[in-house]
Amino acid sequence: METPANSSQGAEEKAQSSLDFIRQAVASDLQSGKCSGVVTRFPPEPNGYLHIGHAKSICLNFGIAKEFGGRCHLRFDDTNPSKEEQEYVDSIQEDVRWLGWDWGPHLYYASNYFQQLYDWALYLIRAGKAYVCDLNADEMRAYRGTLREPGRESPYRNRSIAENLRLFERMKAGEFPDGSRTLRAKIDMAHANLNMRDPVLYRILHAPHHRTGDKWCIYPMYDFAHGQSDAIEGITHSICTLEFEDHRPLYEWFIENLPVPHKPRQYEFARLNITYTVLSKRKLLDLVQGGCVSGWDDPRMPTLAGLRRRGYTPEAIRAFCDKIGVAKSNSTVDVAFLEECLRDDLNKRALRRMAVLQPLKVVLENYPDGRGETFELPNNPEDPAAGTRAVPFTKSLFIEREDFQEDPPKKFFRLAPGREVRLRGAYLVTCTGVIKNDGGEVIELRCKVDHATRGGSAPDGRSPKATLHWVSASHAVDATVRLYDRLFAKPNPDEYPEGADYKANLNPRSLVVLEGCKLEPGLKEAKPGDRFQFERQGYFCCDPDSGEGRLVFNRTATLKDAWAKIQARTGGGKIVKGEG
Repeated sequence: METPANSSQGAEEKAQSSLDFIRQAVASDLQSGKCSGVVTRFPPEPNGYLHIGHAKSICLNFGIAKEFGGRCHLRFDDTNPSKEEQEYVDSIQEDVRWLGWDWGPHLYYASNYFQQLYDWALYLIRAGKAYVCDLNADEMRAYRGTLREPGRESPYRNRSIAENLRLFERMKAGEFPDGSRTLRAKIDMAHANLNMRDPVLYRILHAPHHRTGDKWCIYPMYDFAHGQSDAIEGITHSICTLEFEDHRPLYEWFIENLPVPHKPRQYEFARLNITYTVLSKRKLLDLVQGGCVSGWDDPRMPTLAGLRRRGYTPEAIRAFCDKIGVAKSNSTVDVAFLEECLRDDLNKRALRRMAVLQPLKVVLENYPDGRGETFELPNNPEDPAAGTRAVPFTKSLFIEREDFQEDPPKKFFRLAPGREVRLRGAYLVTCTGVIKNDGGEVIELRCKVDHATRGGSAPDGRSPKATLHWVSASHAVDATVRLYDRLFAKPNPDEYPEGADYKANLNPRSLVVLEGCKLEPGLKEAKPGDRFQFERQGYFCCDPDSGEGRLVFNRTATLKDAWAKIQARTGGGKIVKGEG
């Protein structure tokens, strides 16, 4: 018979088995007493804006801390002043907060520890475990060896401790030019792991730091600063992406060979890869500086700033990160899955509105001149508590140009000469005439309204196959609408012709700007960041460019994945299914 103690233990083991491998490790460490509390950190380098890949790390680190009753630090690993800016520091804090996480008083910078890191470098020199090397970058690379061949020791490896101390102090004093000398750890030039072949700890860089100014002209390398910063802050679980797995032995070597106050443990998980997307900071910076996008917050960018401007919600991104989970091996997630997480969220929260993006005028011939009425339409059918809004209806309306064809093909059920359709929540109308300009373009339709069908239902039970959205011409609000699509036309942007680069795969239709769109009058009060579902069109967000009588909306997502259908119909690139 199972005892209460065994039952409790079994339930605990079952609950733990449902966790991902990192959470299992954290739970095990707590259960075994290896650590009494959980302290994680999100450690971005402030050399660019955060992207959707960082969101996965943010949610993992802050999420684990919250779930296990611990805390998560936000630490800027600001060890490379030539690429770091305060702008990036500010944007990173804004993005983390926007995602819904709070570091409280635990905001740190690696630059806070520059003096301690320098003192520890001196400690390694005095212990005979670090030396000043005069090899330049090309020479050091040649001496390093390969995966199949051991490296060669630097001719400066056996300098005396006294000489190394003197030279390192002169490096700090600014006596040598950039790149002329480095401080290296003395480990093993024949080590199977290239990271252990006397890695560089400090390099000379005469560049002002955004926080320390000109105080330093030598800066610690990331590998040296990272683990020691974790140790100083008492981090229990240092969670990194898989590319740092080969760096873990070096991380541990520093921890073991320095008098650090705490010994953290590094864990690695698979980074996020998404189809039709690049998540390399170098490439994202290249897109910005090359003018391929309007900036870091361009709605086509995978940056959190870009996704926010496009209309993504933090809830949708957190749901996406939760659903893809944490894996031990790299994989690629279909971007359609991210978009579906967004639709699931917006479908529940976005208010419905009618917007005609490419307007075609309709005049109701048998509707009285000067008459006007309103129809109560639901703000969100998914949320009755959202209530209704009053939409004005008049003799002259706008419908979508693509909702009419003069000579319709089979299975086109929308408006055509002699055909009846339903106007959303209003009336059934029939097209009775077409007016064209001198060029033969249709510029206006004449229709008749069935007055017995107010509200969109016919007493005799007839029901047209098509329901169209509309906007009253005399009440319409003009707007600019930007139709955003995927920035790249191929699932893998890094598959490009010989002699080209990833930019050869940029999608020329990633942005289409429509002027003179007609919106229902309630949208006049929209504020930047407000999200709506334009009925039959998709989800849209009011852009910060709005103001002073101008309205600009960005398409966040279509209602359905039209892209996949187009690709299948035209023989375009195959969508890669997510494995993450």
